[in-house]
Amino acid sequence: MWKSTFVRCALPALLQRSSSVTACQALRARGRLGSPAVSPPCFLTSMQLRGQQTLVSASLAMARHGVRQARALHKERLVEVEWEDGGQSLYPFTWLRDNCQCPLCTLQSAEARSLLLSDLDIHTGVETVQITDSNKVSIVWPDQHTSVFDAEWLRKRCFSSAARQAMQEELFINERYYWDSKLRIPTADFHEVLHDDKAALAWLLALRRVGIVYLKGAPTTRGQVARLSERIGYLRLTFYGHTWQVQDKPMANNVAYTSGKLSLHTDYPALHFPPGVQFLHCINQADEGGESEVVDGFHMAEQLQKEDPGAFGTLTSLRVDFKDTGTDYCDFMVQSKNRIIDVDSEGRVCRINFNNATRDSVLDVPVEQVQPFYRALKAYVDIMNRPENVVTYRMEPGDLVTFDNWRLLHGRRSYVSSPDRLRHLEGAYLDWDEVMSRLRVLRKSVHGEM
Repeated sequence: MWKSTFVRCALPALLQRSSSVTACQALRARGRLGSPAVSPPCFLTSMQLRGQQTLVSASLAMARHGVRQARALHKERLVEVEWEDGGQSLYPFTWLRDNCQCPLCTLQSAEARSLLLSDLDIHTGVETVQITDSNKVSIVWPDQHTSVFDAEWLRKRCFSSAARQAMQEELFINERYYWDSKLRIPTADFHEVLHDDKAALAWLLALRRVGIVYLKGAPTTRGQVARLSERIGYLRLTFYGHTWQVQDKPMANNVAYTSGKLSLHTDYPALHFPPGVQFLHCINQADEGGESEVVDGFHMAEQLQKEDPGAFGTLTSLRVDFKDTGTDYCDFMVQSKNRIIDVDSEGRVCRINFNNATRDSVLDVPVEQVQPFYRALKAYVDIMNRPENVVTYRMEPGDLVTFDNWRLLHGRRSYVSSPDRLRHLEGAYLDWDEVMSRLRVLRKSVHGEM
């Protein structure tokens, strides 16, 4: 019986963007970080067990940080904390008063602020700063209100660039391991993920870092994607229902419900907020064909930016029209405007929105930008279709694939089914907010406070 294995290991202090193609040794692929990472709190590695790729999770225990001294810098309106390891942190008076952790200012049961902004003196001074016997920082304010801050709580919220980056990585796990056709898709056991918190945590960490995880051993009956979703929270309802059946259908209301080839795409760019995660469960496979294909859209966007900066600029700036119309869960006529490649405020790729089937004939750009748009889109699609970038796999009954719909583009080869063995996949969507919520809950359950 296949089992997941979990170990703890040390993490290098710095993993550079320019790391070698074997940086993500666990994946046995061209894994690397999508952006620089400074000691992220969790790291995925893997090992070989009975010929399959398995998931292993590891975490770094945070060293305890004691306070050596603390003092108020009245002119700068900052509290300076000196740590026992020699480091220093600065905290603005206003921020400290706004985040007082006492029962009057914070509802502890909800970890929510009770202090009203209208009652906050944003120009407050500080009366005294002291270190308590339990090595906490105590501040008395001019109105004699007292705030006491735990050393670890303060250290994690240091305003230095490195500390802020580390905190954001802990909260959102933004780093990605890029890959190409050499990827061996991380694999886990369906029942183990359902019943073991460590296995579930490893699954979600790999889903976030790598973008795709394969689960084996699910029953070959409908309802398994909904069952798996309960491990996270709840499914996202769309116009195709909470779950949907990928089968040949007469008068199909979606190209997926035909036996033809599906080009690489993300699902539902016709929505302004497309689903973040997709589940697909194989109940029956075709007699011939039907192999699945996936590419790392973020990695492909990075390649496009290097090879053709102009095309990258076009696809990250122009908003393209998408539409989806028909009747399923209810009748619908969906229309959206999305950029093919979304980037965040720091210029990092954060979402791909592309489905050639639902790209509208309406193209809301000046006529002189039409040809440059097509050239840019074709350049991106050509990169994605290079054999060295595409991972191909064949799902068998009982296999369930989970993947990042904001990052991966997936497709399917055409297939032939016999009447007594019709190809049948059941699918479902979730959003990243729910997935990340469960990941954080599981991480706290398995490893405690980071």
